Amino acid sequence: MKILFVCSGNVYRSPLAEALLKKLRPNWTVDSAGMRLVLPIADEVRAFLKEEGAENLLKKHPESLMEKNLADYDIIVAMEPIHRDYILSLCPQCKDKIVVWNIPDPYLMNKRAMWKIFQKIKAKVTELANLSP
Repeated sequence: MKILFVCSGNVYRSPLAEALLKKLRPNWTVDSAGMRLVLPIADEVRAFLKEEGAENLLKKHPESLMEKNLADYDIIVAMEPIHRDYILSLCPQCKDKIVVWNIPDPYLMNKRAMWKIFQKIKAKVTELANLSP
């Protein structure tokens, strides 16, 4: 199974989801990317993943969606509808592969609100991991 997580900058949501799913499904090919790259991966993501025992699975740097061959993935998870729309502009034939999670961007949120978003991502990743053997 090949999974791609997509968010705005590959700073919070998508790299977190990538690392969590890699922990749950080490035999799957899991990746993440952002629509635009302006910041490094957030320290808060590293801290959350450390608590989850998955810090070692976090990528070192954000990656651009433009670098990915979208047709290669079985499932593409868009964190918000805007990400789905952007993916479709790059790969119209990917329509049936895209799932939208409706997870807001935690950028500029306080730590408590951010952790709630991270817990929601963890729950969605766990659901995804349990969908297939």
